[in-house]
Amino acid sequence: MGLNLDDKKAVVAEVSAEIANAQSIIVAEYRGLEVGDITKLRAKARGAGVYLRVLKNTLVRRAVAGTPFEGLKEQLVGPLIYGISKDPVSAAKTLHEFAKSNDKLVLKAGAMPNYVMDVNGVKALATMPSREELLSKLLGTMQAPITQFVRTLNEVPTKFVRGLAAVRDAKQTA
Repeated sequence: MGLNLDDKKAVVAEVSAEIANAQSIIVAEYRGLEVGDITKLRAKARGAGVYLRVLKNTLVRRAVAGTPFEGLKEQLVGPLIYGISKDPVSAAKTLHEFAKSNDKLVLKAGAMPNYVMDVNGVKALATMPSREELLSKLLGTMQAPITQFVRTLNEVPTKFVRGLAAVRDAKQTA
């Protein structure tokens, strides 16, 4: 059953709202994918904070018109599933990992604001660490000098106590 004009406007408005906050849009062809597999993919996407939806290409073309993702319009051909995320990496990572285990999901293209990626670009983006991983690495790097400094300061009284213990042991044996 097709959508009437009001429903189409609602879908375009919903997708436009998602795109307004998005950092990446990943497009994949889902031809031949079974319903159970799509359900698993949607559950993974929901867990990663990815807006995942099968949409009519004409509605998506209208939604991306006038946005930094407008260059993606030429790639919108065939039965496509759209992954839209606020984190630049999470949509690419989710769809790429699923495509590795299911050969019927084929990555087609992706876009970041004012930049359109081909399949290799999407795969490269999927291998990058997420924002949380990068922040944790940064925090670990920032803490390392402080931790080492505290260990160094703690070593002075520890060596003193060991020296006193050695003197005590030497006097007890003598």
